[in-house]
Amino acid sequence: MELNDTFKVKDLFDGWQETLIYSCLQKVMGRIFVTDSDNPTSAFAYVGCFGFVAGKPNRELLENKPEGFAIITPQNEAWATLIEEVYPNAKKVTRYAIKKDTKFDTVALKKNVDMLPNGYKIKEIDSDIYDKCMEDPVTRDFVSSFADKKQYLDIGRGVVILKEDKIVSGASSYTRYNEGIEIEVDTVESERRNHLATIACSAIILRCLEENLYPSWDAQNMNSVRLAEKLGYEFDHEYIAYEVDRTRRVH
Repeated sequence: MELNDTFKVKDLFDGWQETLIYSCLQKVMGRIFVTDSDNPTSAFAYVGCFGFVAGKPNRELLENKPEGFAIITPQNEAWATLIEEVYPNAKKVTRYAIKKDTKFDTVALKKNVDMLPNGYKIKEIDSDIYDKCMEDPVTRDFVSSFADKKQYLDIGRGVVILKEDKIVSGASSYTRYNEGIEIEVDTVESERRNHLATIACSAIILRCLEENLYPSWDAQNMNSVRLAEKLGYEFDHEYIAYEVDRTRRVH
């Protein structure tokens, strides 16, 4: 069942520095599931395609996860063992946490944005660009975790790089929490290695800093870690997650 009073599970996630969990606890977006709404001892925070399980390991919570592809992160080894039991075909992956207290060099970030090549233009995600993002699996994740266009335009933040009126790269809020965003970045394959991701990410970081929002970063692979470090972030630690229902993954 979905928990309305998310304060009841705040202690279960205590110390877990993950902004997607903050989004759920703060009721900005996402949902938290429990088996006992009065006195929950286990919880499953879920937003976008990411899930985080905390508290006492609970098979029922895992078995009743939201439908479709999910990346589930266990709080500890006991949860990891249970995930492997419930989803024996899940792929165990290593992800890379990035520190949350970055002090950015805005001069360097502005120089990055100035590297935009001739023939390209950078644009914030507005109503029309939102619609364009939804047309392609490569760009859909820029906006699709939000309930609808209105919610994205109200609280989301994002920029895209256009070439001949086509989105070729971008950086956006995969999710939003009260104090900031979690960055989603991607570039179409034909345009990679042209520094477009660096340019787009620099632009969205600067946009966030203007509003006193923190642009949080979590890395799927070492290429993402290297890009983060190029932007001024610092690597924190590796952690394990499980990709479940991978055949239903859209992108």
